[in-house]
Formats: sequence, structure tokens, C-alpha cells
Amino acid sequence: MRYCLALDLKDEPALIAAYDEYHQSVWPEVVDSIKTSGIDHLEIYRVANRLFMIIEAGPDFSFEQKAILDAQNEIVQQWEKTMWSYQQALPIAKPGEKWVLMQKICSI
Repeated sequence: MRYCLALDLKDEPALIAAYDEYHQSVWPEVVDSIKTSGIDHLEIYRVANRLFMIIEAGPDFSFEQKAILDAQNEIVQQWEKTMWSYQQALPIAKPGEKWVLMQKICSI
């Protein structure tokens, strides 16, 4: 399965640069949590302050189960708290929602 999600960064060049730098060496515990949750491949792209994440996952992957695992992992929670200092929700996001799942509208 392929999932595409979007999120914004705070529109400040220094914060965007710092966010990019963090993602040049994602903490190993965070990488491990991604892999053990059933995600086979994850990429994040950025244009200006808009982020676009592509997740490739197996059939057993679920966002709900990943959220449960993440909530139980102190290092992942620390990473998420740190990243949230650079991020901001999309204007359409529900309260407490960070990454917003995108709807596929075309495939050629």
C-alpha cells in the first residue's frame, strides 16, 4: 500500500534548514520504530514550507497500530515533540492532527 500525507513547516528559513538537517540523520530508534510498524519505505519531500510524505507499507500496516506503538516509545515521543517545534498543522487539519492523509486523484 502507498500512503501520501502532507504537513507544513513554520515558514521561517532557519527553522526549515534545521528541520532538513534533522532529517539527514534521523535517530536510529525512530527508524527502527518505522520499520517495525510495517512501513517498508518512507520518503519526505519539501517545497518551501510544505512537506509531502510517501509511505510504502505491507498489508498489515495500520496508522492506528503505529500510533499505539509510538505512544509507548519514549524516544519516538521525544522526536515527535522536537519535530513539532518546526511543524504546523495544515489549515484543514482536525484538532490534534499533524500529517494529513492525501486523496489520490490521478494515476496514469
